[in-house]
Formats: sequence, C-alpha cells, structure tokens
Amino acid sequence: MTPKRNALGRGLDSLISLGEVRTDGSSAISEIDIARINPNPDQPRRTFSDESLDELAASIRELGIVQPLTLRLTDNGNYQIIAGERRWRAASRAGLASVPAYVRTASDSEMTEMALIENIQREDLNAIEVALGFKKLIDTYSLTQERLSERLGKKRATIANHLRLLKLPAEIQLGLRDRNIDMGHARAILAVADPKDQLKLYKKILREGLSVRSVERLARELVDGKPNKGANPASSPDDSYAAFTSRLTERLKAPVKFTRNANGRGSITIKFSSDDDLHRLIKALG
Repeated sequence: MTPKRNALGRGLDSLISLGEVRTDGSSAISEIDIARINPNPDQPRRTFSDESLDELAASIRELGIVQPLTLRLTDNGNYQIIAGERRWRAASRAGLASVPAYVRTASDSEMTEMALIENIQREDLNAIEVALGFKKLIDTYSLTQERLSERLGKKRATIANHLRLLKLPAEIQLGLRDRNIDMGHARAILAVADPKDQLKLYKKILREGLSVRSVERLARELVDGKPNKGANPASSPDDSYAAFTSRLTERLKAPVKFTRNANGRGSITIKFSSDDDLHRLIKALG
C-alpha cells in the first residue's frame, strides 16, 4: 500500500498528485456537468467580485477554461470543489454546461487541508481571508505558528501579523477585506489598544485618505496621549484638501494618499491590490 503524502506546503502540485483517482487510476481530465458541482464550505475565499467574474466569464467564452478544476466525488453522486471555485462561478456565468476537471479521492480532513493550502498560496486573497485560512489550519490540525510556518514555507512573523488582524473590530476587518485599507494601515491601528480608538483612527483614514506613515504617527500619539512633536506636518494631507481626499477614496473604494509640501509640490497616490482591482480603478476613472 502506497503511503499517503502530506499536502501541506505543496500547493497545486499536491492537488494533482495526492490520493487515488476515482475509477481506473488514470490522471485524465474529465468533463463534469456543471450542475453537479457544489462549492466547498471551507473555502477561505469569501468574496467574489462581480466585475472580475464577468471578465473571467468573457475570457472563458472566448478561450475556454485553461486550468481544469480539482474536484472530489461526494456520497450523493455530485462533486465538491477542492480548487477552482472562481472558475466554476465564471463558467456558470458564461453558460457552459460542463467544465474540465481532475477528480480526486479525498476524505473530509484531506479536502479541507488541500483546499486551504491551495487557496492560501494565491496572491489575490485579501488579508482577512488569508488570516482566517491560517487560523483554520492551526485549529484543525493543532499546529503552532512555528510549525505552520515551516509547513507553508512562510515566515512566522507573516503568520503572526495576519492572525493579529482577527483581533480588530469587525468594521475594520470588513474594511480590510474590502480593501478600503491595506495591511500596513491595519498593523498601525493594532498599535492602539482601545477598540473605540481603533475605530476612530480607521474612520479618519477613510475620511482623509491617510498614508500608513501618518496612521503610525497618529497611533503613537494615541498611545502616548500627546501629539508627536517630531512628526513632519507635510507628510499628512492639508486640512483644506481632506474633503477632496475623502470623496476620492469613497468614489474609488481604494486608499488614496495625498501629500503636499510647503512649496506646493506633492502627489496623489491610489493603491490597488491586484490586476482585477487595477482594471476596476481604470474603469472608475474613465
């Protein structure tokens, strides 16, 4: 009997090689009726942009599905997604009747493990989705942060910093999930202990489009109980431009940083987190 290999840390390679194939042992790709496929409830991705799904659906109509899904057969004769839920959703929008897929044999625990690992390694997950994925792996497999670090090939500090995000108030976590703020802003907010002060700081970021450096300075002031005299006022947006920055942040649904020095020179920076996010901003800007 061939020993079963551990999927942790192996990413998509594990999904294609782990476990026995359902019927004759071949590794061929099958066409699976899309109506017989169900999503995985333990999938770490919780949000799917309608705009990006529409763009992927348009690509699928023209080119088809380039990367097959990975599925497992369930007891009722249907299939559950191990990897590829976004492709499945887009294929449904594109009107496909079936999708190409690898079908693997996996227990509930193996499937959870494979799905979490494959998805955590993706670059387009938001920070909260990654944090929840880390927590799920730690809780499910009784891992320490150090052990999870070794098995994922990620720095322990990276795991610890993501897990700390789950201590933030729900409103801030939602803002991070929706990319209204980025990881740097959230880490600066975490320097403040009182959740009420954290929320005040978060709303100020949205209102004024503050940079991470500005938030770090404000967080130090809250912790020390007094303004930081060493801070450079030019690193923060002028009060007269705060309303403009706030409107732009709200309209674009993206962090906007405004800086201006005493000579009137400065910059407006709009952050994006992925190609999909960039395309959304380009459309919003016309």
